Amino acid sequence: MSVRQQSNTLRERKYDSARARGLTHVHPRDVPLQDALTAVADPVRRAILRELAGLPDWTKAFGTFDLPVTKATRSHHFAVLRAAGLIEQRDEGARRLNRLRRPEFDEAFPGLLDLILAERP
Repeated sequence: MSVRQQSNTLRERKYDSARARGLTHVHPRDVPLQDALTAVADPVRRAILRELAGLPDWTKAFGTFDLPVTKATRSHHFAVLRAAGLIEQRDEGARRLNRLRRPEFDEAFPGLLDLILAERP
């Protein structure tokens, strides 16, 4: 099995488990570097990370991000970020709140998030 196929299989397994059991959160130390890099490669996901980095934890709801994508695509982007250990989400009533897992991600991938957040959109 090629590296790409292995990475795709891992991602599919994470997404399938998230759908089946509600939200799952992967600790960044359990995420392969390739998956972390894939997660931050997309400009929409980088925009989400930048926005969360500038806010206190648990203050930004899923539906309040101003993104140029459909709700389904937005859900996909958040699932990728969760699978990479970059964000944590929790439901409070009808809102799904978000937290950037910066300390945990920095421990697993020192400096990577700093590079992403320093990028000018």
